[in-house]
Amino acid sequence: MGMPHKLKDFNVFENGINYSGIATEVTLPKLSRKMEEYRAAGMSGPVSADLGQEAMQLEWMAGGLVKEALKQYAAKTHGAVQLRFAGAYQNDDDASVQAVEITVRGRYKEVDMGNAKSGDDTSHKFSMPLSAYKLTIDNEVIFDFDFMNGIEIVGGVDRRADIRKAIGL
Repeated sequence: MGMPHKLKDFNVFENGINYSGIATEVTLPKLSRKMEEYRAAGMSGPVSADLGQEAMQLEWMAGGLVKEALKQYAAKTHGAVQLRFAGAYQNDDDASVQAVEITVRGRYKEVDMGNAKSGDDTSHKFSMPLSAYKLTIDNEVIFDFDFMNGIEIVGGVDRRADIRKAIGL
């Protein structure tokens, strides 16, 4: 029996800008497949057909006003904002640390500047739908999704390579 690696600290970078001491929380993207039940003659029950990746979103909180992040709102291109989450996950059995990096591209859909009350702490929440997502653990690519280029790599296997080839991409 052993203990899992737990997040001990993290940092956030937006278009290369370091938000250490500024970013307070990150809601990492949820991965979900779009499935549709299919049942036809001779089948004793439905089978879920995989129709691709569902939309993904990332949210992060800033501990106050971040002018450079606010300037990214309403960007004209789907991948205008690159956000990188760098996390240190440590195991309390052997003290080993895993480096986790999540790099995403998208644009801010919503900026929630929260409540403003004199003498109280403030926080701002940035929400962005994603056009690309990559998860790397200790320099090993676990997931690499690039929606615009039809790329879905899971555990080193490009699951859409044959589809791209079949349609001439």
